[in-house]
Amino acid sequence: AHTRWATHGVPNEANAHPHIAGRVAIVHNGIIENHARLRAELQAGGHVFTSDTDTEVMAALIDRHLDQGLDLREAVLATVRELEGAYAIAVLSRDAPGRVVGARRGAPLLVGLGIGENFLGSDAQALIQVTHRMLYLDEGDVVEITRDSVQVCGLDGAPAARAVHESELSTDAVERGEYRHYMQKEIFEQPHAVASTLEARLGPHGVLPNTFGVDSDALLQATRGLHIIACGTSYHAGLVAKYWIEEFARLPVSVEVASEYRYRETVVPEGTLFVAISQSGETADTLAALRESRRRGYLGTLVICNSPESSLVREADLKLMTRAGPEIGVASTKAFTTQLAGLALLSLELARRHGLDPDRYIALCAELQHLPRAIEDALQLEPAIIELAGEFIQRQHALFLGRGAQYPVALEGALKLKEISYIHAEAYPAGELKHGPLALVDEKMPV
Repeated sequence: AHTRWATHGVPNEANAHPHIAGRVAIVHNGIIENHARLRAELQAGGHVFTSDTDTEVMAALIDRHLDQGLDLREAVLATVRELEGAYAIAVLSRDAPGRVVGARRGAPLLVGLGIGENFLGSDAQALIQVTHRMLYLDEGDVVEITRDSVQVCGLDGAPAARAVHESELSTDAVERGEYRHYMQKEIFEQPHAVASTLEARLGPHGVLPNTFGVDSDALLQATRGLHIIACGTSYHAGLVAKYWIEEFARLPVSVEVASEYRYRETVVPEGTLFVAISQSGETADTLAALRESRRRGYLGTLVICNSPESSLVREADLKLMTRAGPEIGVASTKAFTTQLAGLALLSLELARRHGLDPDRYIALCAELQHLPRAIEDALQLEPAIIELAGEFIQRQHALFLGRGAQYPVALEGALKLKEISYIHAEAYPAGELKHGPLALVDEKMPV
């Protein structure tokens, strides 16, 4: 099964997964960029499509390769070699009962190892109710599973060995418990998640050694500037960090949306550290930006991420793992605040190395240690916030304003309102209200 909005075509039953062509059924996460050309070739050969999706093109290609005498794994291999774009797929064939073939590039896919049963999934938290033993696939891997066997190969068809990992997630971590919905649960998990992210990394005298990896000392000492690359909520976390790093460490920082970074030429001053932020570690644009950074002459790469086995983490020079745990709610909450905690550690470590007054450094570290308790105090405001929310139910628009590091927080607030309530919202630096947006403000516009 797979739930997905329609990347191509309208969201209707015909465009919903799984997609079937001949004897083949397939589910797919990702986007195939050359699907239009492949679709035209298949139509010229007589194939009749029943959906508008890129996914059905893959199913038809696999079925055509089966017609040519290939077995299911070989047919999938032949198909993915023709594809441009990102995919994580699971494929069944009517002629091969008891077998599932998966493949990944640019989207996550892993194997759950059971006893007399094996699974394909996009995330460990989807599988922990059936197994804690996971096999993470690399870019370009193709895997065939049966009840009793798992065989992995590369794009060239040669067998490949992948290490088995024991997931530390608990089943409680993905259950809703006493909360009305997952987002509420994750909001109230923030004190623990932030405390976990700071644990064994921040002591009474500052950031502990090797917090960013055993090879981090020389790299951070040589850092003369940073490029922070991320998407969505993670981008907003990076914008907050820009204020901190420039104020405390006096290093120049640029922050850019990963999808924009990929498609332009960037000037990289000498000594610039590339920093990527991602909750999943599989965000396609961020991952592509990390790979693109290798040819642009950076000092090194650092990833701040919540998923230890993700592609971003495996490919970076340095890494800081946030400890948010699973985030099931649509709108990121504890992932955002744990990213900020990790970026605060980075800001303080850079500041210590680049001349921040020692007394100011110790005071800032003490404030950071107090953060989980401060979040607990803020969460006590929930009844008052619920009451306030009633005043906004009938509003169709909202403006969020913030100054300094609160401006990116305003951006995040506007994003949350859009994602969760479908109310249109925008954010501005507080001083910009008079430069245009004020024209929209009347008695019906919350600010």
